[in-house]
Amino acid sequence: MKIVAGVGRNKNIVEASQKVDFPVELVDSEEVFADSIMEKKAQAHVRGSLNSSLVLKRMKTRYKELYRASCMEVNNKKFLLAPVGIDEGDHLLQKLQIIRLGAKFLEKLGIDPEIAIISGGRSEDMGRSRRIDGSIAQGRLLTKIIRDKYSVEHYYILIEEAIADNANFILAPDGISGNLIFRSLVLSGCAKSHGAITLGIDGIYIDTSRSLDVSGYQRALEFARYLLEKQIQQP
Repeated sequence: MKIVAGVGRNKNIVEASQKVDFPVELVDSEEVFADSIMEKKAQAHVRGSLNSSLVLKRMKTRYKELYRASCMEVNNKKFLLAPVGIDEGDHLLQKLQIIRLGAKFLEKLGIDPEIAIISGGRSEDMGRSRRIDGSIAQGRLLTKIIRDKYSVEHYYILIEEAIADNANFILAPDGISGNLIFRSLVLSGCAKSHGAITLGIDGIYIDTSRSLDVSGYQRALEFARYLLEKQIQQP
């Protein structure tokens, strides 16, 4: 088993690699790290504190469509949150692909997907603005399209109810919203992050924030090992 992790300005990943009970190879170059993923030089990769934009730019020379789904934990309830990349999930077809790949990932873990669609307002907020109307309408359409294949509910803006109801896959209105939810819950709030699984590649790549503490990086490394032990591969 070989796990590679990236070291940028935040050196907490180095300490985290020393706390786990399995070997971790550290690299300090975005190019070397991305090439290692594409050339499958290790069974799993954890971004650590490397620059995400530089890693993704290189990876997209091979993988044209990449999405991240963050594995989060709130009050002992674990769920995937997607999209969390700020340039992901802008369009209906992208959201459908994220749902398909995320649900497939959960199913590989033996988990039945319970999908929560989040949009920009309550149902009674229709008419307040064109942007809100569009978000709610798209949430309703997504729910209608996938309800025959997955267990799904449109929670509108009430993400707290989705978490309380044990939804295990929460779809944010777009990547910017998803990233803000992640930062609010994990970096400023009470949630734990286990890293974000990268959907759409043929390997295990756990994306992480450059702002995590030691325990956050340790959880991401342990998540990578867990997926290896379960033999979970993407896509």
